[in-house]
Amino acid sequence: MPQSATIESLPAAFRIMKAMQAEGVEWGEDYRTAARAALKEVLETRMGDLISGHLDAMARRQIADRRNGHYRRWLITELGEIELRVPRTRGFSARSVLRAYARRAPRIDRMVLACFVLGLSTRKVATALLPILGRRISPATVSRIARTLDGAVAAFHRRPLKDVYPVLMLDGVVLARKTGAGALRRPVLVALGIRADGKKEIVDFRLAASESAAQWERFLTDLYRRGLDGEGIEVICADGGQGLLAALPTVYPGIAVQRCWAHKIRNVLDKVRKPDRDAVKASLHRIMNAANRPRATSAARRFADRWENTYPKAVACLRNDLDDLLTCFRYKTLDQRKRVRTTNAIERRFREVRRRTRPMGTFQDRTSMDRILFAVFTHENQSQGVPTLFSLTHNS
Repeated sequence: MPQSATIESLPAAFRIMKAMQAEGVEWGEDYRTAARAALKEVLETRMGDLISGHLDAMARRQIADRRNGHYRRWLITELGEIELRVPRTRGFSARSVLRAYARRAPRIDRMVLACFVLGLSTRKVATALLPILGRRISPATVSRIARTLDGAVAAFHRRPLKDVYPVLMLDGVVLARKTGAGALRRPVLVALGIRADGKKEIVDFRLAASESAAQWERFLTDLYRRGLDGEGIEVICADGGQGLLAALPTVYPGIAVQRCWAHKIRNVLDKVRKPDRDAVKASLHRIMNAANRPRATSAARRFADRWENTYPKAVACLRNDLDDLLTCFRYKTLDQRKRVRTTNAIERRFREVRRRTRPMGTFQDRTSMDRILFAVFTHENQSQGVPTLFSLTHNS
């Protein structure tokens, strides 16, 4: 005759179910439905008992209080969402039971956040987690969990910095934020540091009103005050924005500047007719990939001799910034020069940001965009092996 046993605690029940699943037992959806009903009954009974105990205690102390109906709460559990009736009195609520027995463990929140970071919209997160939770969670719940990032975002922007980056890359990337009145285009100022071991780290970022010198100076001054004083920086790689170039001597005077070759090549080609662009680009690559600085200078002279009569503006665009374009030749090997001569590392991270934000709807405010930037950049930093204040893979 089959033996039966009473399971007296929820953790024990979950352990038994997981053990049976590991042994290949197919539960189907029935056990989830029954387990949700049982958990609902247990929690509501305990909340009812808590209210009764509270009223008895108030009566003994001769303090007036009485029942004041119920309110609904949705609880996310490993079995799915459960709708509960939470009883209350005029001055007391039984929600402490929910806090004590809530099964929306931190690991579930982190699964939601991981889906959010990896490119799923709030509605798709519910679909992705359906096989795990057995029931859809609402987009509003996903949004509420995502808002738990806000404290981490604020801490990220305030954290002390260490001057451990021989190379600092700075770029302003325009990002469109959807609003109810259409797309709002705003630049994001970004600082990316390359460590001595070659690891790339987003140091910080800021949603700005513009790429003016004043905006860049505020951003760089904040980095300086938090510890990035430039003593360990050998080279700063920058795009061609005039605001950034004007702010650099104020905050980081005396540090060699490497102008971004990717930006410069685009600017030069914009001044060249389409049929000649491949040939002009090849000439620019011969400068950029020269074996050393003297050979790069010779290649630049040949570039000017060949193209100045046809495209004087293109040649002037290169010549005016040539010294800063050749800063990378202070490094001996081509691999070293490749790491410092463009801000492409920042551009690659923004491709991930755009992929993440493309399926999303309207952003209510800049805070939501700040949250997404932080989440994506944190994920990218982790992929480089750089520790962060907030880890989506940490088991709490």
